[in-house]
Amino acid sequence: MLKPNYPFYIANKPESPNFDLEVTDKYTGKVATRVAMARTPEIERGIAAAVDAAEPMAKIAPYERQAILYHCVKRFQERFEEMSLALCIEAGKPIKDARGEVSRLIDTFRIAAEESVRINGEVLNLEVSARAKGYRGMVKRVPIGPCSFISPFNFPLNLAAHKVAPALAVGCPFVLKPASRTPIGALMIGEILAETELPPGAFSILPCHRDGADLFTTDDRLKLLSFTGSPSVGWDLKARCGRKKVVLELGGNAACIVDEDANLDDAIARLIIGAFYQSGQSCIGVQRIVIHEKIYDEVRDRLVAATKKLIMGDPKDEKTFIGPMISESEAKRLDEWVQEAIAGGGTLLCGGKRVGAMLEATLLENVPKQQKICTEEAFGPVAVLSKFTSYSEALKEVNDSMFGLQAGIFTRDWYKIQEAWDTLEVGGVVIGDVPSWRVDNMPYGGVKDSGIGREGIRYAIEDMTELRLLVIRTPQ
Repeated sequence: MLKPNYPFYIANKPESPNFDLEVTDKYTGKVATRVAMARTPEIERGIAAAVDAAEPMAKIAPYERQAILYHCVKRFQERFEEMSLALCIEAGKPIKDARGEVSRLIDTFRIAAEESVRINGEVLNLEVSARAKGYRGMVKRVPIGPCSFISPFNFPLNLAAHKVAPALAVGCPFVLKPASRTPIGALMIGEILAETELPPGAFSILPCHRDGADLFTTDDRLKLLSFTGSPSVGWDLKARCGRKKVVLELGGNAACIVDEDANLDDAIARLIIGAFYQSGQSCIGVQRIVIHEKIYDEVRDRLVAATKKLIMGDPKDEKTFIGPMISESEAKRLDEWVQEAIAGGGTLLCGGKRVGAMLEATLLENVPKQQKICTEEAFGPVAVLSKFTSYSEALKEVNDSMFGLQAGIFTRDWYKIQEAWDTLEVGGVVIGDVPSWRVDNMPYGGVKDSGIGREGIRYAIEDMTELRLLVIRTPQ
């Protein structure tokens, strides 16, 4: 169970001037615990401490950074069930999905530990003309400096880890604002980091209101902002960031193509996972399913049958597949989009009922393309089916979106795979699986309104470091 109260962390140490933030059990709606809430003075202290820690952090040897990351891996493993249950309570995440996220947290820190000792440079041949004779160059990567991180509610552990772990790997101090609805996972990471010998100021983890987090964005002493969340908030933050580097992981309405040669047993099983795992609250969750006309009826009927079998209920129950959305207001918003789609001419195939924060797994077809459920990010357990005749037509439909995060394609035709990779305006193309698939060392991120930059440890390390050149002249 959760503790009654959780402090925040400033300069590696817990503080609890208040317990003003109530964190609810997303299934029962009852207050599960209370968390210390940071305000402007505490945020300013955290940033100042990170600035002071920049030099000592940069001096930590790679093997020492690796040891800190491996300590975290060990402690996450020891606290595996505790952290899983905390996710289940604060995020309403079905317990099997919660365990999966803790496993990914462990993977992410383990990968960061491995990468921490291989942040390498290169030797440059500068003798490109007669005037450069006798010159040689070398490049190394150095920490960018104090970083600002803002993480979302849907993966409270692993999406925070994708910011924290690479920062530790390269030696960047940071301030982290976890989502107010789900701060416990980040604070548990803080508890474990506080056990290490990181320099004072290496980390601060500060739950706060959105208006109180303005300093995370505007303070010029911070050299990088990494934000994961909604497009409207992310682009606004970028506009106010000043000179600092910005990485944005934003929304999506991911599409998946099912071509006529697909293995349907496999495709249907994966589509159900992709559309409805953790109640559809994933930016790469399957929202649009584009099916070849020759197999459309069969795929539709089998998807409906499989969806109706999903168990909705208490996320602590091992049998539960669909838990609550993060709040009743979010469930109500998505339910309204479903009803608008039906009123606009769409057909409800299954689901469509809401009770509080619980929304049934829902499939729709014949939905006009201008409906919000097609053009916006649903971020819940709803998917829309459509059919295509030609493969190029299906690719155009995937691209007909303001988002471009990932796309999935079920086909066995290598030429079609190459065409998709060349044509689709997305950050990643996944063949033989849903766009919801991600492993934690791959470059992950999007184009268009889905953001800028890439996460995945090695790629995040590139953003959190600067290149520094050394030129050596040998007199001739």
